[in-house]
Amino acid sequence: MAQPTESQAETYDRLVPMLTAAHREMSELSKKKQDGIVSPLKIRNINRLLDELFEVLGDDPSRGFIEKLDEETLPQNSDVVLLLSQWQAALVQFKALHYGRDSRSRELRWFTMEDPRPKP
Repeated sequence: MAQPTESQAETYDRLVPMLTAAHREMSELSKKKQDGIVSPLKIRNINRLLDELFEVLGDDPSRGFIEKLDEETLPQNSDVVLLLSQWQAALVQFKALHYGRDSRSRELRWFTMEDPRPKP
């Protein structure tokens, strides 16, 4: 599996907080009305995030287990929460593989194609 680029790491850092906020919002809505239908505007906004995050994942195997929200069938709140939870799990796993403490600088950072993990 290839390491991410600097651009992918920057996109991850920029968009994951937005995905976390969307997940939190949808979780709150789901608690109030689990079977409520999600509006097309919310679906479009969430899918914009997911499109970019899908590219961030590159060739990560988790890409086969995540999907965007269906704009035609308008999913229920609980369905969106489930899908966003899967996205969050895939992204946490991705970061765990490519982010960590640099053995030379002792700093936490992304290990990218441009600045890979130092060899021991």
